Amino acid sequence: MTPRLSHMDYTIGWVSALPIEFAAAQEMLDEQHESLLQSDDDANIYTLGRIGEHNMVLACLPAGQTGTNSTAAVAMQMKSTFRAIRFGLMVGIGGGVPGENADIRLGDIVVSQPEKGHGGVIQYDFGKSTPKGIDRTGFLNTPPRILLSAVSKLQADCNRGRSNISAHIAKLSQLPKFSHERAGEDILFEGGYNHIKGGTCVQCDDSRKILREERAENIPEVHYGLIASGNQVMRDGTTRDQISLEFKGVLCFEMEAAGLMNSFPCLVVRGICDYADSHKNKKWQPYAAGTAAAYAKELLLVIPRADVLKTRTVDETIGEARGYKESVMAEPKPAAGLVFENYGSIRGKNILQGQTMSGGPNTLNFS
Repeated sequence: MTPRLSHMDYTIGWVSALPIEFAAAQEMLDEQHESLLQSDDDANIYTLGRIGEHNMVLACLPAGQTGTNSTAAVAMQMKSTFRAIRFGLMVGIGGGVPGENADIRLGDIVVSQPEKGHGGVIQYDFGKSTPKGIDRTGFLNTPPRILLSAVSKLQADCNRGRSNISAHIAKLSQLPKFSHERAGEDILFEGGYNHIKGGTCVQCDDSRKILREERAENIPEVHYGLIASGNQVMRDGTTRDQISLEFKGVLCFEMEAAGLMNSFPCLVVRGICDYADSHKNKKWQPYAAGTAAAYAKELLLVIPRADVLKTRTVDETIGEARGYKESVMAEPKPAAGLVFENYGSIRGKNILQGQTMSGGPNTLNFS
């Protein structure tokens, strides 16, 4: 254990929801640091350490208190105690969404990435209740630019065969609980077929299994795209597929990220431990937590420390965003009445066309 550093020496936060995820995160540290004093208002218990050049703050949600609100509370306390934090990582397990566009298997890794008009994470259970269902409102922020740039660099490294993700997984697998062999068989059932009963699928109908081609290598694949976040566990294949279709392709479901994106700039990394259906169990959780942690470590190793130090702190980033929003809200609004646009001369007449504030069209014709 190294000499004690100061609170201002730590620049990156890492949040876990479950103890098994927290254990995987701790195993990724290159060295662990002594704990620091914190205020009575901060109920988090931290693990401090270093990954590559970066001093890290690791925290886990209180036992039994998962969900977006609990995640937000942990992150807010973290950034208040460690004010030099620039950004965070939300790393752990998630339920995969198998589909034609993404051959997602258990143990694979899903990383939030902006696409289809979304910032990378969508809160699928937030909005207005209507007779046709939920009218989803709001927008969750994209990950910080420095993290998205690191994602591009790591993708390029993987394409060139220069990634060490597998090496990080192999090191973690030396702990029996995190080994791939202990996870068991990867079984996928049809989306509309529900689990019979019990903790295994022994009594489920084998004819409803989806047969998939075996991969040439037993190495987790990394998928980039949308992650669906909500306050309830997704364990229904039909609902899973409906929501994925609504957002034109969701890769996984989880329960924490929506509580962070607008108040704690971060990237979300999920290891797939089930298929978000009624057949889910916990056998794959340790291995999937390990694959997600391994990706997160490799991502941090491609980010230069100098670039992190040049990045605004979380408080500065949130403050700037809040100031911009307040300035937009303070801009003068158009007066009630008619708003017109001059279309110029048409057949010798000047034409103005516009709308009333209620949306009705109005055209004035001046000779």
